[in-house]
Amino acid sequence: MTANATRVLVLNSGSSSVKYQLLDMRDGSRLAVGLVERIGEETSRLSHTPLATGGDKREREARIADHEEALKAVADELSADGLGLDSPELAAIGHRVVHGGLKFTAPTVIDDAVLKEIERLVPVAPLHNPANITGIRTAQALRPDLPQVAVFDTAFHTSMPEHAARYAIDVETADAHRIRRYGFHGTSHAYVSRKTAELLGKAPEDVNVIVLHLGNGASASAVAGGRCVDTSMGLTPLEGLVMGTRSGDIDPAVVFHLKRVAGMDADEVDELLNKKSGLVGLCGDNDMREIRRRIDEGDERAALAFDIYIHRLKKYIGAYSAVLGRVDAVAFTAGVGENAAPVREAAVKGLEELGLAVDADLNAVRSDAARLISPEYARVAVAVVPTDEELEIADQTYALVGS
Repeated sequence: MTANATRVLVLNSGSSSVKYQLLDMRDGSRLAVGLVERIGEETSRLSHTPLATGGDKREREARIADHEEALKAVADELSADGLGLDSPELAAIGHRVVHGGLKFTAPTVIDDAVLKEIERLVPVAPLHNPANITGIRTAQALRPDLPQVAVFDTAFHTSMPEHAARYAIDVETADAHRIRRYGFHGTSHAYVSRKTAELLGKAPEDVNVIVLHLGNGASASAVAGGRCVDTSMGLTPLEGLVMGTRSGDIDPAVVFHLKRVAGMDADEVDELLNKKSGLVGLCGDNDMREIRRRIDEGDERAALAFDIYIHRLKKYIGAYSAVLGRVDAVAFTAGVGENAAPVREAAVKGLEELGLAVDADLNAVRSDAARLISPEYARVAVAVVPTDEELEIADQTYALVGS
């Protein structure tokens, strides 16, 4: 890596989309951000904002057949701003990879062996890893000389002890089929737990934090001294909290019941629990703003959905307080966690015996800055910490290629 190579392109390749950011690692500033969506559909859409030049967002709609064409379109947009992939200032491309299993516990430079292992994990991440692989292969073809780094959603959670990571099923069966709790949103939990410690003026190794990543997908983690010791998602992102369209924790016998009584096959149950459950299954909406609006208008289904969502949150806060023994902070992050003041208030209400409280005025403030919303007398700090998964991926990528 040359001395002037200080830029990292972060790619998050989904099944029909590519999110991207180009960052300058001298100060973590964003030079460009964008999104390609509806890849493979009749009309695709690309939006690109050149932050380095202060230019306006550019948008265009046209069919983009596949990820290779999408990344070429991204490269063209960057080149138009003088930020092309052929720039000597580009140090590496960092890829978000959802599932790294137990093998990948840290960011990893991608080679053929690494790609083969990511492919072997497709059965436990059938929706995500194939798209991640496609993005990697396409980026390699565009810049075969450039380091490509995989940053895994699961890596932060590999520090969980075995008693937290294993399910209580037959060990031989579990090992043969890689059945255990892996956890997800790891880059967010790593970033937010570290930023929470900074907010408290302490080193991460001196702080115990419960992180609540609340978006359409939602997860909780118990972080002791900078290391994850438990997290709510499991073998897949279905376990844990009530989410936008996912059920979260459920009696596994519900699956057998639906097969026997409703005649549903595996794919139908999968569709039900992942796409037709959670908030949308309870009340028909998965947007917390709309749910709160309906509650204000007296909608009982929306109110019940909200109460179920909060009840599950409280259970995890209580459980992770017990797991950690000492809690220094509870940190809310992601779309709902950062913006829905009623969720934060309701989640800690009644938990005063655990040292938790929210100051109404502080909680009502909308800000992009990390901040405390608990009163000074509270034994446990309550924080709102905007997550930055792209910066975390870029940081880990740049640190790896720089070393």
